[in-house]
Amino acid sequence: MVAKFSVMRKCAQTGARLGRLETGPKTIKTPCFMPVGTQGTVKAVTVPELQEMGTDLILGNCYHLFLRPGVEIIARHGGLHSFINWPGALLTDSGGFQIFSLGGLRKIDDNGVSFTSHIDGKIHFLTPERVTRLQNIIGADLAMVLDQCPPYPAEYNEVKTAVKRTALWARRCKQAHLRDDQALFAIVQGGVYEDLRRQSARQLVEMNFPGYAIGGLSVGEPKELMYAALDSTVPELPEDKIRYLMGVGSPDALLEAVRYGVDIFDSVLPTRIARNGRVMTSRGYLSIRNSVYGADLDPIDEDCSCQVCANYSRAYIRHLLNAGEILGLRLTTYHNLYYLDRFMREIRAALAADRFKLYYKQMSPRLKQLYGGVK
Repeated sequence: MVAKFSVMRKCAQTGARLGRLETGPKTIKTPCFMPVGTQGTVKAVTVPELQEMGTDLILGNCYHLFLRPGVEIIARHGGLHSFINWPGALLTDSGGFQIFSLGGLRKIDDNGVSFTSHIDGKIHFLTPERVTRLQNIIGADLAMVLDQCPPYPAEYNEVKTAVKRTALWARRCKQAHLRDDQALFAIVQGGVYEDLRRQSARQLVEMNFPGYAIGGLSVGEPKELMYAALDSTVPELPEDKIRYLMGVGSPDALLEAVRYGVDIFDSVLPTRIARNGRVMTSRGYLSIRNSVYGADLDPIDEDCSCQVCANYSRAYIRHLLNAGEILGLRLTTYHNLYYLDRFMREIRAALAADRFKLYYKQMSPRLKQLYGGVK
């Protein structure tokens, strides 16, 4: 069964929508934030902990899993779900962003991409067809086409070439896709150029994919340009298909993108900053390694009901981090993921109660003040 998306309720004053994505027996409530499990694990948290938070969907990365442990090992386990013992829904990114981030270590033409492994220096060549087949073997519920993700800033003609190649590759990926039980999503490119965004979206919509991602954003551009790109892109995407904004995880950007009509998000932000002792709270970021928290008996966030805030003080977590204890980064990671999950639950509740416009009006200025500097 290809993923089926249903819009349950749409805000009459904005583009925000409450939805449900069904992939076989699995249901994903949207809008939602998807924790990133690049290597087949969401860093520092276990599957039972993700289930405890209510996580519906996590992300793996085809590029990284192809290099290590290799798709043969995953196939011998019966696919990625069994390999990592995850009963929920899975999405695999094609790895296009990671490959193009290698810069001088890769070469690209219309046939595909050759690149040097960051692990052992071996040279690999990936085509759209091979990336699609690798994801067929990995067996996630949702898979992504291979796309070309230009950097920011990039000249207009460079981005125009990437848009053309992304459409070419998307068609080849769709032709190579073999699994009826796996939905293949296209990825809209176009940088910060509004006409190229519209062009990319229209080309991909003509190919009739079951879902559409918006890629090439949150790569260093100001948030205002990202929002302008969403304003150009989202109206071109079908109302009855899921929309996925790649690489965005700060609360202010999540809320803004939901207002435009985006349904799914992912980012390494909450887990990455957690490992550095930075946590999200109802009062903004808190750098818990700072000496001011050395004797602080309060929880990370008094307004949070996660197991970390219920059981541990700032002083204790700071001690763990400064002592190099693994538990410290596990606790900060759990809290950050819980914080974003609760935030998305609040957004869904506001949509269900037909009060999203009021919620947005109340929360947007505050979140921009607290989190405006980070995507």
